[in-house]
Amino acid sequence: MSRASGSPEPIDRERVRRQSREHLFPHRMETFDALGIDLVIGRREGYRMWDVDGRELMDFHLNGGTYSLGHRNPELLDTLLESLRTADVGNHHFTNPARAELAERLAEATGLQYAVFTPSGSEANDVAIKSARRRTGRRKIVALDCGYHGRSGLSGAAGNDDTAAFFHSELRDEFVKVPFDDLDAMEKALQGEDVAAALMETIPATAGFPIPSDGYLPGVRALCDRTGTLYIADEVQTGLARTGKLWGVDCWGVTPDILITGKGLSGGLYPVSAAVLSESVGAWLREDGWGYVSTFGGAEPGCAVGARALEICSDPATLANVDTMARRMREGLEEIRSRQPIFKGIRQKGLVMGLEVDLPLGGVQLSRALFESGIWAMFAGFDRSVLQFKPGLLIDEAYCDEALERVDKAFATLAAQAQA
Repeated sequence: MSRASGSPEPIDRERVRRQSREHLFPHRMETFDALGIDLVIGRREGYRMWDVDGRELMDFHLNGGTYSLGHRNPELLDTLLESLRTADVGNHHFTNPARAELAERLAEATGLQYAVFTPSGSEANDVAIKSARRRTGRRKIVALDCGYHGRSGLSGAAGNDDTAAFFHSELRDEFVKVPFDDLDAMEKALQGEDVAAALMETIPATAGFPIPSDGYLPGVRALCDRTGTLYIADEVQTGLARTGKLWGVDCWGVTPDILITGKGLSGGLYPVSAAVLSESVGAWLREDGWGYVSTFGGAEPGCAVGARALEICSDPATLANVDTMARRMREGLEEIRSRQPIFKGIRQKGLVMGLEVDLPLGGVQLSRALFESGIWAMFAGFDRSVLQFKPGLLIDEAYCDEALERVDKAFATLAAQAQA
């Protein structure tokens, strides 16, 4: 079909790259260029995406789980388009059917009471911190030294100190950091009974998904109960069935006071995130209905998509597929690891996976080798020897096996480079 009859104009990739270097994020462009990764995303569908030049990549990054149900999932896309026939973002002062419905469904899915909708997980974590401070009358927050909760004000201070300090926004007196999987350190941090909340990424994503020991998260919950501290579960990346349970904390039998969800709730189609609060923590909503307002938080089309995404992720068939594909992927990866000494280990809980490479920058190098082999997966920002590896919830055996072939090829490339 000619352009005159309706085909799109070809995309000038070098123009896009120039615009991005000059007006968007120059350092990010420089970093990826140095790694030999020059992706400019064009078409995408399911668990695949294409460069604007037509080169295909299997997506094992999923934008942190945003595309857990696939790019442009047909059911979610239909839901969005149907919503847009009659709705827009709505008015943040008033309720609407989609917003009320998703709030009730999240309450049912978490066992908590209230949903506060935000456009992003970062802002949902901000709401959680403020809610915990309001409920307890305390200011201090304890978080993990390898945690990531976003880059907005409070969420940024709760994460990596270096990044917060870069913007002169660190609040070290108010945000105490402790090592992951260290109950003694957590007990010491909470013993003064002056901490509003322990802010916990269930499995820290940017650290490469280290898996907590069996007693760690229940132990933190018990310490919180003993000291009057609230437990905030950041489930932005581990929630919505990625671990094989609807919420990652379910794997350890932990019920939080606040649960944060986002990314996959949007289906990658319309931004929606939420802080889901227990009845006592959300008491401020009965006192001040304008304590938090957001023009785009709880936008009606996003809530419609979120309700359908939550339904799909909660479906027993989806959860069963996660378990089946997690086993198949693990078996294939273990077989590759048996032949590749440089492949050090596999961190896994369901389809939450981190691949350990026996090189200081092994995750970065593997990311590039996979890119060359036709897979996009991102290295862990806080531990660059590890690659974040995130299969989608609805993949099938053929997709899994095709991906394993490409992973095998990438590790062979990496091993050859290491020996050169």
